[in-house]
Amino acid sequence: MSVERGKRVLKIEADAIRSLMDKIDENFERAVELIYHCRGKVVVMGVGKSGIIAKKIASTLASTGTPAFFIHPVEGMHGDLGMLAKDDIVMILSNSGETDEISRILPLLQRYGNRLIAFTGNIHSNLAKAGDVVLDVSVREEACPFGLVPTTSTTAAMALGDALAIALLEQRGFKEGDFATFHPGGYLGKRWLTVGELMHTGEAFPMVREDTSMREAIFEITSKRLGVTGVLDADGNLVGVITDGDLRRALEKYGDLLNRKASEIMTRNPKWIEMDCLAARAVQKMEEYSITSLFVFKNGEERTPVGIIHLHDLLKAGIV
Repeated sequence: MSVERGKRVLKIEADAIRSLMDKIDENFERAVELIYHCRGKVVVMGVGKSGIIAKKIASTLASTGTPAFFIHPVEGMHGDLGMLAKDDIVMILSNSGETDEISRILPLLQRYGNRLIAFTGNIHSNLAKAGDVVLDVSVREEACPFGLVPTTSTTAAMALGDALAIALLEQRGFKEGDFATFHPGGYLGKRWLTVGELMHTGEAFPMVREDTSMREAIFEITSKRLGVTGVLDADGNLVGVITDGDLRRALEKYGDLLNRKASEIMTRNPKWIEMDCLAARAVQKMEEYSITSLFVFKNGEERTPVGIIHLHDLLKAGIV
C-alpha cells in the first residue's frame, strides 16, 4: 500500500511539472529579460514552504551568474528591507498570493519602485495584480490527500525557478568553469583548478645553472624539499632536471660527485606543462611518464620556466 501511495505522489507531481510546459510563454520570456538586464540583484521572498523554495531559487540563481539573495518578508518588515536597492528586482513566491506577510509588504515594495516578478498559483491574487510579470505555477491538486500540505505546488515552483535560472545561465553564456568559480570548495572547484594556481614559484622553485657544482645542486634539492631541481642555461632556459634518481645513479658512476657540474648529471628534456592547463591534466601527465613533478611554462612557445608542480601539491588540493 505504501509503495502505491508513493508512486501516486510522484505521478501527481510529475504531471504538474509537465503541465508547466504549457505555461512557459511570453511572461517567462519577460521575466528572463527583466532579470538579464537588471543592474542590481534579484531579491527573492516567500513565507513558509514557499520561503524554503525561494531560498533554493536564490541560491541557484547566485551560483549560475545571477546575483541573488533571500529576504524573509517578516524580517523585511523589521529592517531587512534596508538591503533592498533601487535597481534590484524582487521575486515573490506565494501559491495563494494572499499570504498576510506578503500582502503587508507589497505596498512598501511599490513605494520603493522595484520591479516585481510574482510566482503564484492564483493569477487573480493581490500578488499577481502587483506583479510586473506574473508566472503561473498553479497545479491541479496537491499530492496530500487532504489537499492541504504544500507538495505539488512547491515542486512546481522550484521546477519553474530552475527553468528560469538555466535560461538565464544560457543567455549569459555561463560556462562550466564559471560555475566552478562560485564553488571553490566543492568538487567542481577542485576539478577546475589550474596548474598556475598550485605551482611553486620564486624562492620555492628549485633551480640551478648548468655550471653549478653538484654540492650546491644537492643543497638546492634538499632545501626546496621537492626531490628535484631544474637546470637552466645562461639565458634562463630549462635544459635539464636533476632528481633523486639521477643522484643515485651518479653516485655509482662518479667518485667525485660533489665536484661535478650540474650539466654532467642532469637528465635532458625534462617534462613540462603550461600554467593554464587544468591541474587534473598534470596528474595525467605524471602518470603517463611515471614521474612526480612537472616544470611549468607560461606557454608552449617559451622555455623559461615560471614554476614547478609536484604530485604532493595535487594530493593536498584533492585533485588526486
